[in-house]
Amino acid sequence: MINKVILVGNVGLDPEVRTLETGVKVARVRLATTERIFNRQTNETTEHTEWHTITLWRGLAEVVDKYVRKGSQIYVEGSLRSREWERDGVKHYATEIVADDMKLLGRRSDNPQQGGYQQPAQGGYQQPAQGGYQQSQNNFQQPQYQQPAQPQAPVMPNDDPDDLPF
Repeated sequence: MINKVILVGNVGLDPEVRTLETGVKVARVRLATTERIFNRQTNETTEHTEWHTITLWRGLAEVVDKYVRKGSQIYVEGSLRSREWERDGVKHYATEIVADDMKLLGRRSDNPQQGGYQQPAQGGYQQPAQGGYQQSQNNFQQPQYQQPAQPQAPVMPNDDPDDLPF
């Protein structure tokens, strides 16, 4: 089974960051994603904004605390979680995204430290495929950026683009 969510949007409020009694940091971010829909009959574009609650734990929460503010554009990967609770005899329900990867997007002036951050399964950080920051012994080290090689398909003289190999 797969439970995966990928979002790119703008942060609507400054993040809520708390430290639990155990010392674990948790952050909650409200993220807006906007879809533009073009109506061919009226020749008008309308927008639909959806609001998402993102929960980030431990190292990702620390990154959010340091670098994410209202208006920041971020990329989030995670999974959907639904929960319910009762308060004053009334049942409440919430669906949120628990993030396991987050990247800061936008202009450098929006986010002073560009890069991606992944929540690993156990301790430390993993460097994302597109670069970012890597935590090692609680110190951030900037990775070396290299332009990836562009793969080239060999050109065969009798290639027929309609003859697909599957």
